Amino acid sequence: MSNPIALVTGANKGIGKEIARQLVAAGLTVHVGSRDAARGQRAVDEIGGDSHLVVLDVTDSASIAGAARTVGDLDILINNAGTMTDGATGPEASVDSFRRTYETNVFGVVAVTNAFLPALRRSPAPRIVNMSSGTASLGASTDEAVRAAATAAPAALSPGAISYRSSKAALNLVTALYAQALPEFRVNALAPGLRATDLNDRARDLGEDPAEAAEGAVRLALLADAGPTGGFFSWDGTVMPW
Repeated sequence: MSNPIALVTGANKGIGKEIARQLVAAGLTVHVGSRDAARGQRAVDEIGGDSHLVVLDVTDSASIAGAARTVGDLDILINNAGTMTDGATGPEASVDSFRRTYETNVFGVVAVTNAFLPALRRSPAPRIVNMSSGTASLGASTDEAVRAAATAAPAALSPGAISYRSSKAALNLVTALYAQALPEFRVNALAPGLRATDLNDRARDLGEDPAEAAEGAVRLALLADAGPTGGFFSWDGTVMPW
């Protein structure tokens, strides 16, 4: 593609901002999606280059429609916006926490993706990257051998954060089924690892550089036509267990 155009949702901070920064550095036009206009503009001013603010609340249908009109043509969609409402286990979690989490992490991804499908279909090389989580892996969460070996990050395999983790597991299947329905696309999910973001206290205290995770998202965004689709990958490119 010449002069490819990308949209990154939730790109005013954290991993999303690093993804936008790296895509601009790679020569792309990048729309920086942000629910808050002022914060989004600050991110655009910091990123510089061919970056542009798009006010986008992934839980608001009018906002999504307006963003689709503003962006116009699109080659790459990175669904990065996400939320964690709490770290509760199933017996502790409220139904409201599930609703609020799924509204952003699952329904928002579907709504944004569908709104931008007409533009992506016009692209010669459409790419979709959905930001998931390694804690969403059913294999890692249920395999006792994996759980026993997870001494480095035992909290990741605890029964907590059920609304967040189950939403990302749902997103993984959404990713796989979109890839099957859109064989001309490359559609993949990425587990970014624990990063220094404001997702939760643990991420802020123990997380590593968001730029490293962003490299994995950019790699999937710039896949060749023969690249994988319908996959779930770690930030370093290894295949994650579903």
